Amino acid sequence: MRNAGTSRYAPEGEPSLAAPRPRPAGRAKPAWYAPTTVGVDLAGVLLPLATVHWAIGRPNPLLTAAVATAGWLALRGAHRRYAHRGLAESRGLLAALHDWALLVGLLAVLRVLFDEGSPPLTSLLALLPALLLTAATGALLHRHLTAERRRAHALRRVLLVGEPPGADEVAARLAAGTDHPYVVVGVVPVGDGSPAFGVPVCGRLPATDADAEHPDGAVVLEAATRLRADLVLAVPGAHLGGERLRRVGWALQDAGLPLTVSCGLTDVAPRRLAVGAAAGLGLLHLDPPTRAGGALVAKAALDRMGAALGLLLLSPLFALVAVAVRLDSRGPALYRQHRVGRHGVPFTMWKFRTMVPGAERLRAELDEANEAHGGPLFKLRRDPRVTRVGRLLRRSSLDELPQLVNVLTGNMSLVGPRPPLPDEVAQYTPAEARRLRMRPGMTGLWQVGGRSDLSWDEGIALDLSYTDNWSLTQDLDILARTARAVTGGRGAY
Repeated sequence: MRNAGTSRYAPEGEPSLAAPRPRPAGRAKPAWYAPTTVGVDLAGVLLPLATVHWAIGRPNPLLTAAVATAGWLALRGAHRRYAHRGLAESRGLLAALHDWALLVGLLAVLRVLFDEGSPPLTSLLALLPALLLTAATGALLHRHLTAERRRAHALRRVLLVGEPPGADEVAARLAAGTDHPYVVVGVVPVGDGSPAFGVPVCGRLPATDADAEHPDGAVVLEAATRLRADLVLAVPGAHLGGERLRRVGWALQDAGLPLTVSCGLTDVAPRRLAVGAAAGLGLLHLDPPTRAGGALVAKAALDRMGAALGLLLLSPLFALVAVAVRLDSRGPALYRQHRVGRHGVPFTMWKFRTMVPGAERLRAELDEANEAHGGPLFKLRRDPRVTRVGRLLRRSSLDELPQLVNVLTGNMSLVGPRPPLPDEVAQYTPAEARRLRMRPGMTGLWQVGGRSDLSWDEGIALDLSYTDNWSLTQDLDILARTARAVTGGRGAY
């Protein structure tokens, strides 16, 4: 666990012995990440390309493959894919696709210039292992790094500087997640407030620099040195503005310690952010979410083709499940329910029936046993209305397969926010209603993040993050992760 939990506050200037601390652990990522990534990238191009070119009788197949491999490694290196700080921080699917497309384009140009005679499709197929191996390696390394950080390894010690309300929120969010390297080891409050979060207090900055007996930078640097912090994270506020941050930054930079500034934005994908400057001001540009254009057209095409292919290939399974549902309990094999789609338009969603007939009328008797954590949802781990076959269908998510019909007709998407009930939508706040700007999905971040184990607020937060930050590569990543989530069965009841 990171700095989370309840504790007594530290006395001024000294870390509290009672405050939660990170467990002693290595602060660097495993050293084998970089050579493993380079080795996989090298083998992924060199071996398949040399083998294919040798098989089709091309002269000097090893030399040609070596040139392509050098280009691949140069492209990856130029984009800093082997930099220690960025390694395994994400699954890397988008980066792998981007680099692979550049490699294919570069080799296509060389093919035209040198009148290379091998069939283009053959060469393209020979390059596919590079994409697959690089993407798989990135995903596995990211998974390993995430597991390491859950054990408090590969972390960066952070000193927070800011007014208590803002600093408290940043400390709480960092402590709640294990998918990042930051662990807060101390805080330097600004002003007279006391931090509410259990983090050691190490010094204090006055509300205004006119009240300071010692320079702000010296106070922060002394605290960072004492705590052996790897970086200082500043949370700007009314009493910590640009000029004071500038002076603090000077002191830290002269000592070789980095300064990071929290901009206050939350749940924004890095690809939507860009840094700029004007009139000496540092500016953070935020691109709007993708709501139109070629990406949405591609998403719709992927939905329709995927749904049509799924219905065709799974039709025998549909028949078997339908027979099993009918034999297990009286009533129809399919169950239809009114849900709310994009822009609040209602539609009929189809599922295989998993409950006894008349289950909705029995719900009132079970309201007191509702296990949902807040919000209008109804969740019951051992719902007596669920049939024997229904439990198996829910556990395996087979009950959701008829929603492919909804995807084919355009009411749903393969990936999207959870399809809400009209009663839920009636209670939405304006912020929660933003999730209706995207078509609901058969799967989504809620599916791979825990399904029914999520609280109402957690589910809404995931849907809002998807709605504002979605991309086609993220959809592909979620589809790949869904298979593992369904196999594990977490939150399926």
